[in-house]
Amino acid sequence: MKRLLLLLLLMSHIAIAEDALNIIIDEGVEGALPIAVIPFGWNQDTLEPVDMALTITNDLARSGRFVPMKERDLPQRPNQFDQINFKDWRLLGMENLVIGNLVQTGVGTYEVEFRLVNTFNGRQLAGFRIPAPITQLRRTAHRISDIIFEKLTGVRGAFDTRIAYITVKEMGQNKKQYNLLIADADGFNPQVLLSSQEPLLSPAWSPDGKRIAYVSFESRNSAIWVQDILTGARTRVAGNKGINSAPAWSPDGTRLAMTLSKDGNPDIYIMHLATHTTQQLTFNRAIDTEPVWAVDGSKIAFTSDRGGSAQIYESSAIGGEARRLTFEGNYNARPRYSPDGKAMTMVSSRNDGRYRIAYLELSSGYSSILTNTNLDESPSFAPNGSMIIYATATRTGSELAAVSADGTVHQRLAMQGGEVREPAWGPFLSP
Repeated sequence: MKRLLLLLLLMSHIAIAEDALNIIIDEGVEGALPIAVIPFGWNQDTLEPVDMALTITNDLARSGRFVPMKERDLPQRPNQFDQINFKDWRLLGMENLVIGNLVQTGVGTYEVEFRLVNTFNGRQLAGFRIPAPITQLRRTAHRISDIIFEKLTGVRGAFDTRIAYITVKEMGQNKKQYNLLIADADGFNPQVLLSSQEPLLSPAWSPDGKRIAYVSFESRNSAIWVQDILTGARTRVAGNKGINSAPAWSPDGTRLAMTLSKDGNPDIYIMHLATHTTQQLTFNRAIDTEPVWAVDGSKIAFTSDRGGSAQIYESSAIGGEARRLTFEGNYNARPRYSPDGKAMTMVSSRNDGRYRIAYLELSSGYSSILTNTNLDESPSFAPNGSMIIYATATRTGSELAAVSADGTVHQRLAMQGGEVREPAWGPFLSP
């Protein structure tokens, strides 16, 4: 039965999407930092093209580590440093204040200015003034959120990043439509990379964020494809008889680890993308699947039932004996290293029939359960390691959710209509 479950797991031009993800914060950090984000000044009589303050407020709120002041409670609305009445903010205990201006400088061109101010000492902590076309205004707001997050928490922000995911919609007459999408990390700007009436699985970002590898059943058999996000051009890199599954990029972007059964048994292989040549990494009669590269590229972790149940193993990227990493519970699968290489997230079951997201400290071997749901899958770290996105079963199907690496912050990313599966958090974007 367990081998069957793992086998099922194995098989398991850009257009604007109709559906966006709606982020719902279920639980945040106790004692989260209060912050006030003042509506940005705007030099036109028309409605501003992007509400910069609202985007920043939503970013900080959904991190679970900040409690932005409600707009109706703001005692004043300064847009310049010399307009701030520091006494008012100190009396409210509001230590951190964000002010800014959005200025239209031409047709479709703007200048964005912001300041992060400590009201207790009256000093500016961070700020910039930058030109931005209209298409980059939301991204500029996310970059401001990143700066604020890092300045006040010491952790690099990951608001200016993207996620990939699969949606599934019933089309009637026993037909389904599968879409591979990418979106901003807050669920906005969803774009369809590929639509198919056959299943799409396992999207994986290249390290530079310019390509996505995924599994498609469009030829009625699994095949691994690599697609350029900007141009839409794609290449089939593995379409052997049998299983072609679970692509994972090497840190340098030159290789893909994957599961192939072309020689009869599902094993881990490494493909050199320049030549499409493969080398076999594991040689075991068990099912080896779901490979992932260590941050430095020296090791590969994977799921295997070679010990009688699905557990996580790790081997050198050049082959050799694999060592078992997980020992708690009867099922541990879908490993993903944290960006600092010190930990791992996975799907874990502790002999209770529930499959939840877990966090494993690699140095100690200690693992903890982060979620309180029944059927979770496909965990993926944010590039700063602070959050883990995953898919979870609900009464109506499947939706995305996120949990902080310490288990204190919980979010749901809901979509109206259809199911959402297989999330993958992309890398940091270039400036």
